[in-house]
Amino acid sequence: MKFVVDGMLGKLARWLRLLGHDTKYSNSMEDRQLLAVAKKEKRILLTRDLQLYQRATAKGLDTFYVEGQTQAEKLAHTAKRFGIKLDIDMTESRCLRCNATVKSVQKEEIRKSVEENTFSSYNDFWICPKCKQAYWQGAHWPKIGKMLDTANRLLHDGKPVPALSKPKN
Repeated sequence: MKFVVDGMLGKLARWLRLLGHDTKYSNSMEDRQLLAVAKKEKRILLTRDLQLYQRATAKGLDTFYVEGQTQAEKLAHTAKRFGIKLDIDMTESRCLRCNATVKSVQKEEIRKSVEENTFSSYNDFWICPKCKQAYWQGAHWPKIGKMLDTANRLLHDGKPVPALSKPKN
């Protein structure tokens, strides 16, 4: 799935990239640019801006008004609407910075790109072929897992995640 995400949903954009979805995001894109990208590249526009949502809908664009107060609620709401599996597969993950698909690399190839302590503590590494950002499942990984567990519970329990695909007026 291909998304373009408005400036209010930067964290959601990062989660979608981590989950392997082609997600364009820039907090400096104006509404007209978001609409143009959605149309030209056939991307689903994700927004929390009701006026932008209404303009996109009026233009016949595929758009979704993301509801939820917490990041887990926003992620679960989006996952419910688009049938997104809330499980990370690093072979599908995209760079959180530039959106390119990350590639697995041999440990020795990454030595100069990470700190020595990181290099000696972990064995599996990925790198973005475009911007050269390095990734590994470090000390932050349990926090990522907890967030996905929370979003999955919300998704499957059906609790604070609204099932609406359109905002209430």
